Amino acid sequence: MTYLIQGDDGDWEVVIGLEVHAQIVSNSKLFSGASTAFGGAPNSHVSLVDAAMPGMLPVVNRVCVEQAVRTGLGLNAKINLHSVFERKNYFYPDLPFGYQISQFQHPIVGEGVVTLDMPDGSVREIGIERLHMEQDAGKSMHDQDPKRTFVDLNRAGVALMEIVSKPDLRSPEEVGAYLRKLRSILRYLGTCDGNMEQGSLRCDANVSVRPKGSTELRTRCEIKNVNSVRFVMQAIEFEAERQVDIYDAGDTVDQETRLYDATTGETRSMRSKEEAHDYRYFPDPDLLPIDLSQEYVDKIRAALPELPDAKKLRFIDDYGIAPDDAGVLVAEQETAAFFEAVADGRDAKLAANWVIHELFAVLNKSGLDIDESPVSAESLGKLVGLIADNTISGRIAKDVFEIMVAEGGDPEAIVEEKGLKQITDTGAIEGEVDKIIAENPGQVEAYQGGNEKLIGWFVGQVMKATGGKANPKMVNELLRKKLS
Repeated sequence: MTYLIQGDDGDWEVVIGLEVHAQIVSNSKLFSGASTAFGGAPNSHVSLVDAAMPGMLPVVNRVCVEQAVRTGLGLNAKINLHSVFERKNYFYPDLPFGYQISQFQHPIVGEGVVTLDMPDGSVREIGIERLHMEQDAGKSMHDQDPKRTFVDLNRAGVALMEIVSKPDLRSPEEVGAYLRKLRSILRYLGTCDGNMEQGSLRCDANVSVRPKGSTELRTRCEIKNVNSVRFVMQAIEFEAERQVDIYDAGDTVDQETRLYDATTGETRSMRSKEEAHDYRYFPDPDLLPIDLSQEYVDKIRAALPELPDAKKLRFIDDYGIAPDDAGVLVAEQETAAFFEAVADGRDAKLAANWVIHELFAVLNKSGLDIDESPVSAESLGKLVGLIADNTISGRIAKDVFEIMVAEGGDPEAIVEEKGLKQITDTGAIEGEVDKIIAENPGQVEAYQGGNEKLIGWFVGQVMKATGGKANPKMVNELLRKKLS
């Protein structure tokens, strides 16, 4: 799905690589025992290590190491049994040490791949260059005082995984699909909660353009710290068009770091882009290398959950549902579990249809997650069962579903209480069919004269006469038989 931009002398394509910073799920920080809980009062989750007090030494959090390995395995990536923490030197008010402890030459995870199912049916494999661990910086707060900037160190030292893609992405749409898929994998693994609003998943996008058909990699600009999939896509679109305009004007693109302004929809220059040598990386003398055994890695691999791609294939094979529907259902682990509970022992295709269309419509309208659903999986499963065994029609089921959403209750009890059971008595339906035919000789003549579309009108009249309770299939069959 190549995204082309029309320039003065031909089409240009965009080349995109992403650096995703994912906060590791752990109770304490990467090198200290301070809490990682979100939302504490400023500087309330700060240890002496985080504040860079003299004599304080970092100690690696083994849970964070395990989570990084777990993520690497989930990305089908190489796990490096030997990795090294290094100091990345730069100065900023919210970086107490004057350097960040990160990994550069020897990251804990090497090359991997993320597979994307695109809306047009194509499949794209996006390469992962590396995953490394690093500590987060604090936060500069510029809006607390008109003359001063305050610093909150609650995030300082929080463990991050930086997941670096290869420059394989070619459109904003692919970027959106990649970020959603990556977020889904992380949440399945339980290694990052993926909450972009709280900053636990942030994205830097490296963007360059080149003439269509070219293989060169031109000067790139990095758009920093975008915390919304939609904003990342918008930022890339603007930046790509900005660079094409520069080349069309006969100028060159400067390698720089840029910020995205969601209000204006534009990127703006922040600073010239640093190179690796500018950070003066060197091994942190206070931390030993991490040396893992293959047995340790294999033990983590054996405990991995079923991931989205494998679950999607199982849903298609075991339940016989369409690939697109399976993709929707497995995007979130909670949705997949809800569907399986609804489909247990029932018509899986019907269950998928009700979860994706009817239930999702209610959740989207109310802004609810699946775990906040006003209708439980057990109750929706019962409703699906009532449709499948012809106790109620699909139309009546929608009425019952509305009652379940608004008032709760068991669908079987609602059907019984309100007398909504479907009429399957041939004699009763036949009586209504005969009545409708006798009362509408003009429509009968038109149907018999070749206007077969009128069958839908006849069915509607019978359904209306029976309050929607007649079995539609039986109505259809009886009408065709009698009218012919």
